[in-house]
Parts: sequence; structure tokens; C-alpha cells
Amino acid sequence: MPERSDVTFLSDGVRCAAYLYRPDDADGLAPAVVMAHGFSATRDERLPAYAERFAAAGMVVLVFDYRHFGASDGEPRQLLDIGRQHDDYRAALAYVRGLDGVDPDRVALWGSSFSGGHVVAVASDDPRVAAVVAQAPYTDSIPTLRIVPIGNLLRMTGAALRDQVGAWLGRPPHLIPAVAPPGGFAVMSAPEAEPGFRAIAGEGTRWENAVAARLGLRLPLYRPARRATKVTAPLLVCVCDEDQTTPAAPAVKMGESAPRGEVVRYPAGHFEIYLGDTFERTVTDQTAFLRRHLGLA
Repeated sequence: MPERSDVTFLSDGVRCAAYLYRPDDADGLAPAVVMAHGFSATRDERLPAYAERFAAAGMVVLVFDYRHFGASDGEPRQLLDIGRQHDDYRAALAYVRGLDGVDPDRVALWGSSFSGGHVVAVASDDPRVAAVVAQAPYTDSIPTLRIVPIGNLLRMTGAALRDQVGAWLGRPPHLIPAVAPPGGFAVMSAPEAEPGFRAIAGEGTRWENAVAARLGLRLPLYRPARRATKVTAPLLVCVCDEDQTTPAAPAVKMGESAPRGEVVRYPAGHFEIYLGDTFERTVTDQTAFLRRHLGLA
């Protein structure tokens, strides 16, 4: 089992908590992977399973919680700010590039679901990123929001306005659920959403089913797939063909638009990719991709 330690780094002066994995038999400078989770999730929702496999293959791996979530600091809690999460990735990259035993020019980004869009956005501005993995990625708000029930969209907009006004007045965040069963009110209410989150939540998880509603005012403008054409690094897009949460077709299009994009498709739903045989297939494909492009093959 690769060695794991608890570490912290600063993002805009705020402490971010992370797990750092080091390979058992590193010889010289090792490549590295920076990982974070998707919408409202924390580092313990199945990310260690990926990190252990990457570390066993010879990579240093950092798995972190964004500010405002999980074990990281940041007030108010459960504030999902897209720009801040991008900055957290950049701070994590800088931290890893400065570690002893890491080759700073062989550092990859890994993201899943919402962070599958983040890593594309961050890599598009950083040509030093050596490789990118985007798993079941959130690519474009327009097609994604089309599959959200109209009633939930209207309620979300109202809640977002209430939360934003409250923020201007110095009030605590107005929180809304991240997931709910079909017919319930939440950001995600597809049939796979609630059982999917429950299935990946790790023992002792710090995940909370809540986000500050103000995100609803900014979410429609988030279209990270448009930046894929500027990603100079090899980009692996892992697509779930039965995804009810982040549509498959835009993810395929994103991979095909990237200069060095590769698309791999799996007959699975959004959350199935973290578990069982689909996880085994996916992590094997991702490990081979990272080894090939980080100089370990």
C-alpha cells in the first residue's frame, strides 16, 4: 500500500486539507497527479481508491478538499464558488510542483463530474500541465440544465436570488440540497443522484447534502468545454453513456475538440464509474494513460 500522509497548503491564504500519496519505489523525480472531487463532494468519496492505484503505478498523488468544504477551512461553509475552486486547483498544482521528489514538469490534473470541467478550464491556461483526465465531466451548463426539471430551475433561481441578497447584507448562506430523489428539490434529482451519492460516501465522510444557493446565478454561464481547444496537454475524457447527470454527448464533443483529446466510453451511469467492474476498467485505462504521458510507460 502506498504511503499516505495528511498535508495542507494555502489557497488565497486559506488552509486546504489534502491527502498526499507517495509511491513505494520512487527512483529520482516522480511524476504527480492533482485530484479533487465534483459538485459538493469531498476527498473521501472514492477518490482514495484512484489515488492508491496511481501511486502504486509510480506517481505522487495529491487529493484535496476545496475551500469551504470537507476538512478544508473557509467561511462560509458549503460555498461553491467556481472561480475559487479553479484557484484551489492552481494552488494545489503550485504546492505539488514544489515538493521534494516531484518533477514539476510532469504533473497531471484529474477531475470527475463538476471538477471534470474544472481541470479542462485550469489546464487551458497552464501549458505546463502534463496531462489531464476528465471523468464523467461537467462540460456545459446549457445541455446539463436542460435535463433539470423546470420547477427545480425556478425554485433554484429564487433561492439563488435570496442567497445573493443575503450575502450582500452579511447574512449566513441560504443552503439548498445538492441531491434529492426524483420529484424532490435539489440541484441534482435524477434517479441516479441520491443513491449514487450514498454509494460513494466513504466511512467518516464530511460530505454534507447542501450548497449555498447563490451558485444558481453563476452556473448557467459555466461552459468549460469551450476551453478544450486551448488545452495543449493530452486529455483523456471518460464518458458514461448512461449518464443522467452530466450528458454524454457534450463530453464526447469536448474530447474530440481538444488538440490531443482521447475519448473512452463506458456503458454506465454517472455514479457507477466509481464502483465495481466499471471502476476497475476506468482506473486501469486512466493509469495506462497517465503512465504513457507522464513518462512511466
